[in-house]
Amino acid sequence: MGLFNRRKRHAAWDRGSTREDINHLKQFVDSRRGVEAYVEPVTMATETTVVLVAHDGEWTRRRVESPGEARDLATKWGIPIYDAAVVGYPPRMREWTRANKDQRGTL
Repeated sequence: MGLFNRRKRHAAWDRGSTREDINHLKQFVDSRRGVEAYVEPVTMATETTVVLVAHDGEWTRRRVESPGEARDLATKWGIPIYDAAVVGYPPRMREWTRANKDQRGTL
């Protein structure tokens, strides 16, 4: 089995975005200041995801259908968007995660 066949098989375990995913992202944007979007590439475990990071480093991650959908949402919501594989994540995200270990994985 080649690499690409294996990738397809793993992707079948995953799902695309749902209305709940998009609603969660919109609520995060609406309730926080200085939100930026970071598009994450497809992996062996998940399809495209987007991480939203607020001014204080609080963050959330949800699936999106494609990088194009992430760009469309960011444009619609008036927030900047970056390619996480190119620019990485802002240091404030790691700082917030470290300071809020009890909340990790709950957003």
